[in-house]
Amino acid sequence: MNSAWRFFIVVESLLALAMLWQVGHNTGLLILLFVGIFLIFFAARNTHNKRSRNFLAFLGLVCGGIALFNAWAFWGMLIFGIVFVGLKGVEISGVDLFNKAPWKEKSMQRVDSVTPTPKGGRRYKRPWFTNDRIGMNEVYEWDDINITALSGDTIIDLGNTLLPKNDSVIMVRKGFGRTRILVPAGIGLMVEHSTFVGKVIFNQEEYPMKNEAIKLFSEDYDHNERRLKIVTSSFFGDLEVIFV
Repeated sequence: MNSAWRFFIVVESLLALAMLWQVGHNTGLLILLFVGIFLIFFAARNTHNKRSRNFLAFLGLVCGGIALFNAWAFWGMLIFGIVFVGLKGVEISGVDLFNKAPWKEKSMQRVDSVTPTPKGGRRYKRPWFTNDRIGMNEVYEWDDINITALSGDTIIDLGNTLLPKNDSVIMVRKGFGRTRILVPAGIGLMVEHSTFVGKVIFNQEEYPMKNEAIKLFSEDYDHNERRLKIVTSSFFGDLEVIFV
């Protein structure tokens, strides 16, 4: 569980405690809440008359809902949940809400660079379950990509970076999930994918696969000075390579 979802759970828990405190300090609302809970419990125990059970359950929900709706913390929980889930959905989908904003029409984009350091290597830990979004909303300096995950979708946008001359590499290994890679036109491309069940979409062609491996090349791969090798594998998942 990443930090964003931990933050969501903490805030919702605090708001729930505030809601219970508000209801508990209002005798009328507290009685109404207990009546609603009692009616729902009684309806669940009443297995003989379906119409009576549904009516009691509905009445219990109405009583409980009135009690909760009168607490400002309940509305805080609802609004915060809708905003958080909505923003998280936008992040997962990779949509940039401000991509066509007027102030971006003439903005100058640059690739951030850092001072070269000795190649001493590095080690970092990746989550088991993750939805990776690389280069969707920001310009970045290119570095070969190596992703391993048990499950999750991956989107890599190469339109916001500059590939160096010679060979670059993207490696993605996962158990379940879709992989989508956006490649600028003019890049020599080699794609190698293996999967138990899935498909490859490359150069507007679709290749269904069942326990197979496939290797594909763009027409200009041999003589292009900028080449990209994409090597992916999955148990169940599709690979989509799109020229933009």
